[in-house]
Amino acid sequence: MIWLVLGLALWVAAHLFKRAAPGPRAALQARMGDAARGLFAVVILAAVVLMVLGYRSAGVVVLYTPPAWGMHLNNLLLLAAVALYGVGNSQSRLRARMRHPMLTGTLLWAVGHLLVRGDAASVLLFGGLGLWAVAAMLAINAREPAWTPWRGGSLAGDIRLGVIAAVLYLAIVALHGWLGPWPLPGGRWW
Repeated sequence: MIWLVLGLALWVAAHLFKRAAPGPRAALQARMGDAARGLFAVVILAAVVLMVLGYRSAGVVVLYTPPAWGMHLNNLLLLAAVALYGVGNSQSRLRARMRHPMLTGTLLWAVGHLLVRGDAASVLLFGGLGLWAVAAMLAINAREPAWTPWRGGSLAGDIRLGVIAAVLYLAIVALHGWLGPWPLPGGRWW
């Protein structure tokens, strides 16, 4: 489980560095230019690899039994999370109403997974990333309290976002079932 903890710590440090240490972050950007973004991308990729390896190798220590209805709410939350990941780059009317769509999507993803996984590694991974999402939103709001909502959006943008989210969600379900446990009630499609 140490790899999981190290991965989470690296993820949080890489993502909150800009907010927690703006001076050193700006100095690094000035010294390295665009290569600083590449450095952070490598650090974040390393964090994901460590989290995956740590999660997959962790022993099962059951902390609670998830509710039977948790799978249904999880799937609804994850569909919403996939849509929220796309809101920031969409032409949807929802984009004008949300300041942190990706972080909110991450929080929904984390809560959804905690509804279906009650083991220690899951609580650490999903709970940790959910807490990170909340901390990131609070840090952004504290550093930049004034927010200018995006202007625009249309019904066509809403529909496009919904269709893309549904297609991506189904692809994620299939990939999840191939790599890990089948995420939907009932049997597999194939």
